[in-house]
Amino acid sequence: MSSKVIYRRCLPGGPWQRLLPGIILLHNTEPTRRELVIAALLYGGPQSVVTGVEACRRYGLHMPSEFPAGDVHVLIPHQVKVRSSEFVTIERTVRLPSAWVREGIPLAPLARATTDAVRRVRAEEPIGKLLVEAVQRGRCSPDSIGTELNHGSKRGTAMPRRLLAEWADLRSIAEARAKKLSSQLPVPPSHWNAEVRDEAGCYVGRPDGWWDEVALAWEIDSVDFHFYRDGYARTLQRNNRYTAAGITVVQTLPSQLRDEPGRVLEELRSAHRVASARTRPTVSLIEKSPDCP
Repeated sequence: MSSKVIYRRCLPGGPWQRLLPGIILLHNTEPTRRELVIAALLYGGPQSVVTGVEACRRYGLHMPSEFPAGDVHVLIPHQVKVRSSEFVTIERTVRLPSAWVREGIPLAPLARATTDAVRRVRAEEPIGKLLVEAVQRGRCSPDSIGTELNHGSKRGTAMPRRLLAEWADLRSIAEARAKKLSSQLPVPPSHWNAEVRDEAGCYVGRPDGWWDEVALAWEIDSVDFHFYRDGYARTLQRNNRYTAAGITVVQTLPSQLRDEPGRVLEELRSAHRVASARTRPTVSLIEKSPDCP
């Protein structure tokens, strides 16, 4: 068709609509999200891949509301001369990743998509939430995220780098808050995320915080921090193992760390007094032990 015919069909009230330079949608109703993503890929060229927020969503991550919802972030080879336009953010890169295709959409690997997303946000809370999502729900290793931060663009990476360093031995934002809050206790936890075993050397649990001298465990519990919904059932099984081993356990919700820190501290002080008053059960931190039934 001639450009004149295409132009006329894309006029207001016409049967088509222009989404991007050179990209025409052959209907005049609201484009779907998939149509916008496909349009962005066509605009970027045959080697383009979706990254950032859109890719993270397509991997199944729950995105904090602070992340932009409308734009589609696309990576293209550095030698391709295409600029950002409309709802598409184009990033030229010499490190174009191999695509992971999901439902026909080429996506950057999750570690790359996550780092591309967090580089564009300046608030600690949403950055931390997305990193936790990528690690726990997306099963993306912290090392792979760190590698992307180290080898990619350094712009916007200071905060995620710092958070990853702080979380080296922690598994969630809530645990990071717990570590900071526990510094106000007369006796802070002696270990974090240490593996606890019973008298026979069988696995009992890996509490977020652990007072070894009195066998007191502190667990930061939230179904949001489990990869699967049946993680809550595993939490109950874990607590049963603590009880059977004679371990005192304190459970704290992430929201309590944020909204009721004083109450959390009082619960921990009280639990420590109770644990100190009873005979310590025969449990220990053991790296290697016999297999158990």
